[in-house]
Amino acid sequence: MSKTRIIRVDRDRPDPAAIEEAARILKTGGLVVFPTETVYGLGAHALDPSAAQKIFDAKERPASDPLIVHIAHIGQVGQCATGMPAGARKLAWSFWAGPLTLILAKKPDVPDLVTAGLGSVALRVPLHRVARALMETAGVPVAAPSANRFSRPSPTAADHVIEDLDGRVDLILDAGGTDIGLESTIVDFTVDPPVLRRPGGITFEQVRSLVPEVVIAEAQGTAHEPQMAPGQLTRHYAPRAELTLYEGPFERVVERMAADARTAVAKGIRVGILAPEEDLKALAPLIAPSAAAGRIEVQPFGSRTDLGRGGRELFAAIRAIDTKGVTVILASSPGGDGLARAIRDRLMRAADGRIRTIVQK
Repeated sequence: MSKTRIIRVDRDRPDPAAIEEAARILKTGGLVVFPTETVYGLGAHALDPSAAQKIFDAKERPASDPLIVHIAHIGQVGQCATGMPAGARKLAWSFWAGPLTLILAKKPDVPDLVTAGLGSVALRVPLHRVARALMETAGVPVAAPSANRFSRPSPTAADHVIEDLDGRVDLILDAGGTDIGLESTIVDFTVDPPVLRRPGGITFEQVRSLVPEVVIAEAQGTAHEPQMAPGQLTRHYAPRAELTLYEGPFERVVERMAADARTAVAKGIRVGILAPEEDLKALAPLIAPSAAAGRIEVQPFGSRTDLGRGGRELFAAIRAIDTKGVTVILASSPGGDGLARAIRDRLMRAADGRIRTIVQK
């Protein structure tokens, strides 16, 4: 039985009484977990330093990792930021409410704890109706990173939150699975040209169609230094088992993953394979004896032809294969363009930099 109070709410028509209760907790300095279209967020009053500190304590998150502040609509930007450049405004009008975070110059009212001491603040307007209702009812900016222990896979269902944070938060609003399953895209407008700091539910190609000058920065930071944005650490979204990411031509990746899996099994190591459905289909005959003997566990996430489903299933798949008693996980991604860029980013950080690039023969 959960130690934290859980209220189940309809994702499309959330109970006003439940939203009022959650808003009261936020306004009085408590912690509320709520669903967004991306992942579940761990929310606190963003302008209350004591409340924000509770987020870091609950997640065991280093103070060097800034938080995203959620607001109800674009009209609330002025509560936290000093202004919006033209490009940022263009993206906001196009993709808010939605899975887009904008980094802007912050106002002094935003505690340094929320921004890792930086002069910028990350803002977004969530699309999920439960999140929107909560932001509107609370009437205050809500700092909300993903609702998981630091460096663990992000939660796309309330069960994931309970697994990591039960007893550490005041309330969980459970509205079922999230729609996108990958955190928001982050674009930094405190630099020129603007920088896409984290790929997510809005693709780089979509951002560039409106802000052609935007560039990509794939940061590999450590917890000992302030991060320009959330999701920049080399190790993030990680399972307990050691994960390695394989990249390259499809056939060569499949061959190498199968060979490495067989080698590990021969050494007595239990192996997990995490991959899109097409990859697992190609791998099946190459690993059949070991898989049949229970020495290799496989876990699909989505499909190369359905990247949206891949994004929704990725974090749950990482958590699932981590429960199967494997020591190592061999993973492949569906590519590097569009939404696949965000999936690859999460797998790269889950691998803590262990990437094997396979070249064509």
